[in-house]
Amino acid sequence: MAPVVSGFSKLSKTDKIKWLAEHHFNNDQNAIDTLVTYWNSDHGLQQLHDEFTENTISNYYLPFSVAPNFLINDKRYTLPMTIEESSVVAAASKAAKFWQTRGGFKAEVLSTIKVGQVHFTFTGSPKKAQQFFSLIKPELFSSVSHITENMKKRGGGVIDIELRDKTTEIDNYYQLHCTFETVDAMGANFINSCLEQFAKTIQSEAKKHNDFSNTEKDIEIIMSILSNYVPQCLVKAHVSCSIKDLPHTKTLSSRQYAEKFVRAVRIAEIEPYRAVTHNKGIMNGIDAVVLATGNDFRAIEAGAHAYASRNGKYASLTHAEIKDDTFTFSIELPLALGTVGGLTSLHPLVKLALQLLERPNASKLMEITAVAGLAQNFAAINSLITTGIQQGHMKMHLMNILNQFKATEREKEQLVKYFKTNAVTHSEVVSQIEKLRG
Repeated sequence: MAPVVSGFSKLSKTDKIKWLAEHHFNNDQNAIDTLVTYWNSDHGLQQLHDEFTENTISNYYLPFSVAPNFLINDKRYTLPMTIEESSVVAAASKAAKFWQTRGGFKAEVLSTIKVGQVHFTFTGSPKKAQQFFSLIKPELFSSVSHITENMKKRGGGVIDIELRDKTTEIDNYYQLHCTFETVDAMGANFINSCLEQFAKTIQSEAKKHNDFSNTEKDIEIIMSILSNYVPQCLVKAHVSCSIKDLPHTKTLSSRQYAEKFVRAVRIAEIEPYRAVTHNKGIMNGIDAVVLATGNDFRAIEAGAHAYASRNGKYASLTHAEIKDDTFTFSIELPLALGTVGGLTSLHPLVKLALQLLERPNASKLMEITAVAGLAQNFAAINSLITTGIQQGHMKMHLMNILNQFKATEREKEQLVKYFKTNAVTHSEVVSQIEKLRG
């Protein structure tokens, strides 16, 4: 067991690694070398990475890939994707290529409102709380004018502040439910700064309020924090084509394909066990773009899954239908994204990713990201209802297995050729490697 360490954050990066090597890695030089190998040779760039977070000892690399041929609202894009899962980028690219000759993807932002809340307790009656709130609401707005000044110039700011009575759920519990427009910024710092000022203003105004008793003046602020559930920061995307233009196989006509596809999506709409995996596949595409563009994929994940549960049961984020002779596949979900602030102006690859997308504003990035999720889901369902998911996935996973066994370039070449016409399984790859090695 490692000893308690004091002042670890103040140690140099080298001394942090020495401590880890001594107490966790048995002084294994290979562990030390691995950490140092992933340092960036550019000292300035490495320092930038070191200062992103606390106790940085190395860099953790993920592939930075691109998926071309995305036709979105009649404009062609190449999407940046940061993800390690082997088949995601290939699947997205395949879906993009399929739909580019069938009208491409259509996307629109439905709304861009974000939410934050001040959670507090008040011992007086709900009627008194509402009267007090109505009285001080103008003061709440004016108290953040120094924070909102620049945001207002860009077209954003505080939209509304609402008092919500939650006393039937927790004794004396109220919320200030606040809505914001943060334009091209994700806006977390802006929202939290406004909320904390609202909290101070509530308390200071309560102490001056003549109709409150001494007990009622003691409003207790529990916390002030933005919400990552943003059901009014919505984007929708869809693809549509004539049924005759859909894929067909030896066993499925295009119409049968469409009907099977719709049934597969319908299952994800009513069966949570399927819906979770279904939506995970959607998030493969979305997270990859979110991460590549320097946005918070944890917040996006949390908000998307909450939205999938908004009707009381976890369900699919995508929907499919056949109307007359037309097949339509669509997605709707909340995406609170930013293209200014945070890593967008600091991380060199994030800046490059946004440049690749022709420097979109936040709304345009919402559309692009939603399309990535829809494309990913289309590719996954296409595989599931035809060849099965493993055929394509294991083909892409082959190289990972070969690298695991330290295959040479010659061995890789021979085995890739072999598995073009044979099913990829872990045991079969091992068997073929052993054959090659005699």
